[in-house]
Amino acid sequence: MNTDTDRENMEFSIADDQPTTGVGRLSRRSLLKIAAAALVTPVAHAAESITRNGRPHMKLGLAGYSFNRMMARRGTPEEIAKAEMNLEKFIDYCATLDLDACELTAYYFPKTVTPDDLLRVKEHTFRLGLDISGTAIGNNFCLPEGEARDGQLAETREWIDYAAVMGAPHIRIFAGSTPKGDKESDAIDRCIESINESVAYAATKGVVLGLENHGGVTANPDTMLDIIKAVDPSPWFGVNFDSGNFQTADPYAGLEKIAPYTVNAQIKVMMRPNGGREPADFDRIIGILKDAGYRGYVVLEYEESDDPFKAIPHHIDAIRNSIEK
Repeated sequence: MNTDTDRENMEFSIADDQPTTGVGRLSRRSLLKIAAAALVTPVAHAAESITRNGRPHMKLGLAGYSFNRMMARRGTPEEIAKAEMNLEKFIDYCATLDLDACELTAYYFPKTVTPDDLLRVKEHTFRLGLDISGTAIGNNFCLPEGEARDGQLAETREWIDYAAVMGAPHIRIFAGSTPKGDKESDAIDRCIESINESVAYAATKGVVLGLENHGGVTANPDTMLDIIKAVDPSPWFGVNFDSGNFQTADPYAGLEKIAPYTVNAQIKVMMRPNGGREPADFDRIIGILKDAGYRGYVVLEYEESDDPFKAIPHHIDAIRNSIEK
């Protein structure tokens, strides 16, 4: 564990010319230059799909968002303590299900995150034999230039720093939606620019950013592929595959298109063909990932109205069975 001095030296939000702690005390601008140089490394990147060695291999996890109704969002310590579920209880619950990992959604951390908050969950998961598969933020990269967009980029950098402290290898990011009265093409250009900037910073921290198919400009699989391929090539960028988010006539076909770029997979229990609702075919979803040679975390994100404590174990067993087939 880090000493008190180490904790005091941790720095999360970094201004353009503000030095970071650590070896050499590099400025953020210097770090971005290092990240840019790293992009020439001859490894697989999203635009060319990801080539992995070995057979498909999946580690099963659960997303904190599965208990969204029971958790305090960015609450005070008192509000979090009173909530029916909090991050520590959630980590304990993941251990009772014999999972490999837990996804710690950013929304359920305290309003003001401290180094102790991050180190506490890091130690807690390690002690229970769990990985932190990643974290998730609810950003919008389609916003026009200005204070709001700058805030989205700053929050992304902040959570990249947090993820690095916790040892979380991945952050789910959103593309966002076209602002009212704006051109979608302009919004997509801003989105790509924001992803490039964020990935360059993430590369300096050893954190992978996964773009989720989460409506907005990523609602159409082909448009999402265009965005993926327009992002600067980097091993620190890929897709956060969400099985339940495409609302096209054939959501499974859309999932097949993005699966080769997947760096993290989230599984929903319902599909949304043409905006409707039908139970997900876990065998088919896991099969799509296997066909893409996916090796990584498969995380259940339960969003239904049933009691999650009663429903989640059943769905975890079903997904585990699909993985083991």
